[in-house]
Amino acid sequence: MADRLTGKIALITGGASGLGAAMAARFVAEGARVIVTDIDAGGAARKAAGLGAAAAACGHDVTSPDQWTAALAFAEATFGGLHILVNNAGIGTGGTVESTSFDDWRNVHAVDLDSVFFGCKLALPLMAATCARDGKLGSILNISSIAGVIAAANMAAYNSAKAGVRHLSKSVALHCARERYNITCNSIHPVFIDTPILDNLVGGMDRDVGLAKLARQIPLGRVGEPDDVAWGAVYLVSDEAKFVTGTELYIDGGISAT
Repeated sequence: MADRLTGKIALITGGASGLGAAMAARFVAEGARVIVTDIDAGGAARKAAGLGAAAAACGHDVTSPDQWTAALAFAEATFGGLHILVNNAGIGTGGTVESTSFDDWRNVHAVDLDSVFFGCKLALPLMAATCARDGKLGSILNISSIAGVIAAANMAAYNSAKAGVRHLSKSVALHCARERYNITCNSIHPVFIDTPILDNLVGGMDRDVGLAKLARQIPLGRVGEPDDVAWGAVYLVSDEAKFVTGTELYIDGGISAT
């Protein structure tokens, strides 16, 4: 199959690299047109250029409501609306409740949680109008983390922010259902995926050694690949998942089953 998202317009934050880049590539391959946004405007532009005419890019600080408004206006001007929003941009910072600084706490929540609120709030009017006009299902997909379900002593801010994404997604799903928007909202919770964000976790050790150490915590015995998440995302934003809303998909190698 290569047409699961045909006719749909998506905006993916944090799309210059990692999970966002993988999802952008899979969405285009499945027929979608994609706006790739990232605070790294150059990286977003390079990613979009590599995907051809079905993709476009804009710089986007997801902690700024004004830049959200601009990114959504860009999506409307470029492709004519929006059916799919993927709130993917995020950062990872370690620290216990005692060692985490106030600045780090605020920064992690601004990027990982506040941005999801801004995206959902500001995109919904455009998405609802576009879906009603086109008679298509809309989808909001929020990328959380297994850290939003399973806590760790040294990830206080990240645990808090990602848990917030999980529950906010459910609230958004219920709101959309009540308003009869024909828009679903779900969250994905990956475990360790081989992307640049893992650099903070492996610290100063050799990266392969660090990945092997992380893999030992996962029942399947390996770190995940970006496409492991991208394929789950394709399903949740496709019409195949039209009766799936307010739920979470764990892509975690079995760690939540232990």
